[in-house]
Amino acid sequence: MPIVVNLDVVMAKRKMSSGELAEKIGISQANLSILKTGKAKAIRFSTMEAICRALECQPGDILEYRDLDEG
Repeated sequence: MPIVVNLDVVMAKRKMSSGELAEKIGISQANLSILKTGKAKAIRFSTMEAICRALECQPGDILEYRDLDEG
């Protein structure tokens, strides 16, 4: 998939656990895991806003587009 989720990288830089982030943004750890692994089909803007607020980052720090045709 050309959209890559770098949530685990940003979390590691901020030294924040999945449990802590899930609690701060008000979602279950299972749903956070789905986001982290890139298995989610969509994300609400309100959830993205909460993640960015909790991790003090921008949406582009979390989501990245990679062209599959480029090596």
